[in-house]
Amino acid sequence: MKVLKSFLVVIFLTVLSSAYSQKIYTEKDIQIIPKPSQILMKAGVFQFNKDTKFVANGDFQKEASTALINKFEVAAGFRPAISAQIPGSNFVQFKTDPNLKNEAYILDVNPKSITITAKGNAGFLYGLESLRQLLPDAIESKFAISTAKWEIPNLTITDEPRFKWRGFMLDLSRHFFDKNYIMTTIDRLAMHKMNVLHLHLVDDQGWRIEIKKYPKLTEVGAWRVDQENTSWNARLTTNPDEKGTYGGFLTQEELKEIVKYAATKNVEIIPEIEMPAHVSSAIAAYPELACFNQRIGVPSGGLWPITDIYCAGKETTFEFLQNVLDEVMEIFPSKYIHIGGDEATKTNWAKCPNCQKRIKDEHLKDVGELQSYFVKRIEKYVNSKGKKLIGWDEILEGGLNPSATIMSWRGEKIGTEAAEKGHDVIMSPESPCYFNFYQGPQNEEPLAFDAYNPLNKVYEFDPTGSMTPTLATHVLGGQANLWAEHIAGPKDSEYMIFPRLAALSETLWSPKESRNWNDFTTRLFSLLKRYDYLGINYAKSAYLVTAASTADLANKQVKVELKNEFPNPDIRYVLGDKALDHHALKYVSPIAFRETTILKASLFQNDKPVGKIFTDTIIFHKAVAHKVKYLTPYNQSYKGDANTMVNTIRGSKNFHDGQWQAWLVNDMELVVDLEKEESIEQVSVGALESQGAGVNFPIQVKVLISNDGANFKQVGKITRAYAVNPLPELKDFKINFQKQNARYVKVIVGNLKKSPKGESSWLFVDEVVVN
Repeated sequence: MKVLKSFLVVIFLTVLSSAYSQKIYTEKDIQIIPKPSQILMKAGVFQFNKDTKFVANGDFQKEASTALINKFEVAAGFRPAISAQIPGSNFVQFKTDPNLKNEAYILDVNPKSITITAKGNAGFLYGLESLRQLLPDAIESKFAISTAKWEIPNLTITDEPRFKWRGFMLDLSRHFFDKNYIMTTIDRLAMHKMNVLHLHLVDDQGWRIEIKKYPKLTEVGAWRVDQENTSWNARLTTNPDEKGTYGGFLTQEELKEIVKYAATKNVEIIPEIEMPAHVSSAIAAYPELACFNQRIGVPSGGLWPITDIYCAGKETTFEFLQNVLDEVMEIFPSKYIHIGGDEATKTNWAKCPNCQKRIKDEHLKDVGELQSYFVKRIEKYVNSKGKKLIGWDEILEGGLNPSATIMSWRGEKIGTEAAEKGHDVIMSPESPCYFNFYQGPQNEEPLAFDAYNPLNKVYEFDPTGSMTPTLATHVLGGQANLWAEHIAGPKDSEYMIFPRLAALSETLWSPKESRNWNDFTTRLFSLLKRYDYLGINYAKSAYLVTAASTADLANKQVKVELKNEFPNPDIRYVLGDKALDHHALKYVSPIAFRETTILKASLFQNDKPVGKIFTDTIIFHKAVAHKVKYLTPYNQSYKGDANTMVNTIRGSKNFHDGQWQAWLVNDMELVVDLEKEESIEQVSVGALESQGAGVNFPIQVKVLISNDGANFKQVGKITRAYAVNPLPELKDFKINFQKQNARYVKVIVGNLKKSPKGESSWLFVDEVVVN
C-alpha cells in the first residue's frame, strides 16, 4: 500500500510539473498580421515533430505544404512527411467546404491534429500562412534553432478578407527589376495575404516587356544612357544617336513563368501598358508613333511635361497598340489590363493635323475629348478580348464607359466621383499609398520622393473612407505603389516596401472594427523578427526619434520636443558626451536649452536603445536673436519666419520644414546687427543642396564686417565650382578670419543662377552662425 501511495505521488507530481511547464496561451500571444477576423482560444497545444504528417491531395496542397515542410527541415532539423492517408493523430489536413467564400479559411488546432478548411486553394494557402505565423519566429531561420519550441496553441481561427483587391505595384521602368526579385516579391505578398501584383512595364525611361512583332521596343526602348551618378530630375536630355546601356527587359517566357508561379501563391499579375503618355521609350524605338515622327532618346531621368505621346490621329497608332495588347493578353491571363492614361500633355495633339482631323471626323470638342476617344477605343478592343480595362483616374476626364475600372491615385474625392458614375474603383491615393515617399525624417532616410507616408499613416488608410454604403460596394479594394525613380536595386526596394506592406495588408484584410494601431504595433515586433530571419532589408524608420524645436528668442532659449510613431514610446535621452544607456533620462516633456549642448535620444525596449540614435547639437552663437536686415528679399514661397537666420534651429533635407529661406536666381545678401561690438573670428552659412529639386549649393560666400553699418571690409571669401551631386546634402560653409571686433556682419551668398539643364537655380539657407 505504501509503494502504491508513493507511485501515485510521483504520477501526480509528474502531471503537475508537465502542466506548469506547458505555456498557457492567450489571444495576446497570437501575433498574426493581418489580424484574423475571429480567434477562439482553447486549452492545450499541438506539437510538431519528426512524425508529424501533412495530409495533402493534389498538386496545390502538396506544393503549399512542402513550402512549410522545407522550413521545418532547416529550422527545426526534422522533416514532416506528406501523406495521402489520415493517420490516427499528429497530422495537418485540408478539408473542402464549398459554402465558404473564395479566400476564406477556418484553421482549427487541437492536440492531435490541425485542420484547414476552405473552398479552394486560396483559402488553403492563407490558412497555411496563418499557421506559419503561429509558429515561433525561428521557423524562418536559415539554420537550425535548437532552443525553439515547435508548438502552437489550440485554437480556432475563422477568417476572410474585407476587400477582394489587395494590391501592390512594382515600377520596372524607372529602374529594372529581374524575374528573381519579382518572384521573391510574390512570396512576400502571399505571406501578407496580398493577392495582386501590378507590374508597371512601360514608361518614358524604359520598355520592359518583349513584344515579338516590334523588336525595337526592347532593342532600343529598354535601354537608356547611364546617368545614374546624377540626381533623377537633373539628368540631361538624351541624344537619340547615343546608345543606351542601362536597363533591361523581361522576355515573354520569363513573364509566363512569373504568372505561373504567382498563381500558386494566389497572386494575380496585372500588366500595365501605358498610353497615350509616358511612352517616350516606345517613340524612341518607333518615332512614327508620335505626331511629328520626332526622333528622341530614351530619357535617362525625370521628364516634365510629357509632350512626346502617341499620336491619336494616326490609324497606325491603334494598329500598333492592338498588336502589342494581343501579345500582352497572350502572356497574362488576368481579368484586367491596365493602360495607364495619366499625365498626358496634349500640346502636340493641338498642333497635329492628324489629331485635328480625328477631332473633326469624330465630332469631338477638343483634345480632352480626343483622349476620351482614345481610351474608349482601346477599352472596346480590350473588352472584345474578354478583358476589363483599368486606368489611372485621369481617364475619367472627357467621359468614359462605366465598365472601366478606375485606379484613384489623386485622393478619395476622385474615387468617390468615379463610384458615383458607376465605375468600380481601386483606391490607391498617393497619401498614404505611394511607398516611394519618405517614411521617416529625411535626414535619416535614403533618397525618396519629397513627401511623407510613415507607417502609422499607412495603417490609418481606409479604401472606402467616408463613402456611403452604396458607393462603397464599388470599391474593389486598395493598392500601394512603389515608383522607382530613386530605387535602383532590390535592397532599396525592400526598404521602401517593408514594414509598410504589413500595415497595408491589415487595412485591406482585417475587419475595420478590429483594427487598432496599439495592437498592431505590438504584433509587428514578431513580424520584424521574421523579416530579420528572411534577410529582408526592412526600414526601421518607425523606431526613429524625431525632434521638433521651437525658439523663445525673447528669453534666448530653445525647447525640443521628442516624438516617435509608436504609442506611449519609451524615449530616453542624455546631454553632452554621456553614454545613452539604461541610466539615460526618461523623456516626459519638451527639453529647454539655453547654451550650446549635444542631445542624444533613442527609443528604448527592455531597457536598451533600439533603432538609430538621434543626435543633435543645439548651437547658441553670437548672432542668436539679433536683428537681420535683408538687402535682397527672400522668395515668398520659402520665407521661414522673422528670425529664421538667427534662431539656432537648423533646417532638414525636407526644405518644406519651415526652417529655410530661399532665393530663386538671386544672391542672398543680408546684414546681422549684433547690437554691440563683439569679438568674432568665424561666420558660417548653412545651406542645402537637392539638385533634383533645382536646389544648389552656393558658388561663393563672402563675409564683410563693420562697426558703423555703412563702411564694410571683407574678411573672408569661399569660391566653389558647381559639382554633380545625386543626393540631397546639408553643409555649413565656414569662413575663419583673424579675431576682431565688429557690430555688423554682412553675408553675401552667390547663387548658381542656372543649372546645367538651363533651369533657374534655388539657393536655400537656414542659419548664419557667428562666433
